[in-house]
Amino acid sequence: MQPMKYWEIVADRLHAGGWSYGIAEHLTKRGLLFCVDAHRDGKRFIVKADDLLTAFLSLERDATRQNVA
Repeated sequence: MQPMKYWEIVADRLHAGGWSYGIAEHLTKRGLLFCVDAHRDGKRFIVKADDLLTAFLSLERDATRQNVA
């Protein structure tokens, strides 16, 4: 069994909070660009970043912000 990656831990926390998420990888001239999104109750958040952990951490911050209407 392989150890869990940090981004998977963040993804599990989002899922436990009722969020559905998706991941897309885009090859650019500068390398890979990760695009992750989360949605729940008609709300959707999309984040792009150069690495998967940064993308998921930003997504978690945005999606779970207390004042999200």
